[in-house]
Amino acid sequence: MSDIEIKAFAKEMMATLQKYKQTSYTKAIWQICNSMIPFVAIWIAMYWAFSYNLFLFFGLGIVNAFFLVRIFIIQHDCGHHSFVKSKKWRNAIGFVCSIFSAMPYEYWADAHAFHHNHNGKLETRDIGDINTLTVKEYQEMGTWDRVKYQIFRFPIVTFMIGPIIYFIRNMRLPLVVLENKKSRAFWSVMINNVVVIGGVVALCMIFNWQAILATYLTVLYLFSIIAIWFFFVQHQHEDGYKRWENDWDHFVSAVKGSTYYKLPGLVNWLTGNIGVHHIHHLYSAIPNYNLVKCIKENPEFSKYTTIVTFWESLKYMNHKLWDEDAQRMITFGEYKKLYKMAA
Repeated sequence: MSDIEIKAFAKEMMATLQKYKQTSYTKAIWQICNSMIPFVAIWIAMYWAFSYNLFLFFGLGIVNAFFLVRIFIIQHDCGHHSFVKSKKWRNAIGFVCSIFSAMPYEYWADAHAFHHNHNGKLETRDIGDINTLTVKEYQEMGTWDRVKYQIFRFPIVTFMIGPIIYFIRNMRLPLVVLENKKSRAFWSVMINNVVVIGGVVALCMIFNWQAILATYLTVLYLFSIIAIWFFFVQHQHEDGYKRWENDWDHFVSAVKGSTYYKLPGLVNWLTGNIGVHHIHHLYSAIPNYNLVKCIKENPEFSKYTTIVTFWESLKYMNHKLWDEDAQRMITFGEYKKLYKMAA
């Protein structure tokens, strides 16, 4: 299929997608309740379980990490100017959610909007995605730089150490400063730091500080792993879309450069339907609670999109380099084979 064909198809989709952007206060309030109430309840149960049963503690932590994903998706929607109609309420809800997620509301929303507007552009691949080298760039590297990249792309580093660095460094400092957003980014990050760190310190002073820190950090860490994994699967698939700016197209990037992560119903619900990522990238004004209806009523929207299940997505961990000639992600093993053949 050609990019011209995909672009024409995507433009046709836009007219149909428009009707799904309608927000609902009823759905929004219900999602806030069925996300935050269980989260707080399980958080309290974890605090109690820490002193009695660590297996129960970690089991509850895994469940609650998914509820935090659900809360974060509410924040994510508000940042996209969806979820509820009122700008005042969107910002209020988004800010409250950011206290739970420890991800500064306005700062993250601005950086994420940049990602939507540049997804797949090789000039800006490090914002909103896992940084990926092209084959040519990797070939031109020195030995030590190649080793560093290999370490960076090792699954334990990418998915277990990377999230720690992301939350301690990237979300605590305004590192992504966009044009005319410097002051907004700074204050968004600083206010979130004060509220989040101050809140945790206050809880530690009132209650058992060991149980508070264990509960807070466990849920946040597991949440960060899930979040990074989803970002990875959504844009690191084999038949993805990565181009230099002069050859890049927004519509093709949305349809071809994002996956449809087809997950079981409960997991899809817990992750705020963000697996329907191609539709979200094409029309980000659609609130998450309308995405399932949209894809069920219009299955043809996935015609040019990579549909992937959880078990199929595990192989994506082997994707390391973007092959510009083949227009696909390849493994280090494939690179060595191709490089030897070329030599």
